[in-house]
Amino acid sequence: MPLYEHVFIARQDLSNAQAEGLIEHFSTVLADNGGKVVENEYWGVKTMAYKINKNRKGHYAFLKSDAPAAAVQEMERLMRLHDDVMRVLTIKVDKHVEGVSVQMQKRDEREERGDRGGFGGERRERPSFGGDRGDRGDRPSFGAPRR
Repeated sequence: MPLYEHVFIARQDLSNAQAEGLIEHFSTVLADNGGKVVENEYWGVKTMAYKINKNRKGHYAFLKSDAPAAAVQEMERLMRLHDDVMRVLTIKVDKHVEGVSVQMQKRDEREERGDRGGFGGERRERPSFGGDRGDRGDRPSFGAPRR
């Protein structure tokens, strides 16, 4: 069966127990349709980059599943109909990564990202377009009276 990863965001006014209850509910939907949840994680309440349905925060949950496509479609359909679920993201993966997700790891346990300098790892200087500000000659600056 294909492997999937699902992330959904639930409303911020739910309790932690209710948010974890949503994980169990959608896990049973997958199980009833011939799939299984390999692993689930509750990421907690996190601040979102922008408001969704007048909510600034949301309960984030992550599921790793091994299920047929019909089971995933049914779970997504029910998630979209559920009033407490604001957003859903499902990704088909080749294999599940072992261990906890990056979201659950402590900052000092994560792998270093390495040099982020650009192509090939070398540092580049910013391009120069016409030199510095002192080479404008006798042109007036914006807002200055003309001669």
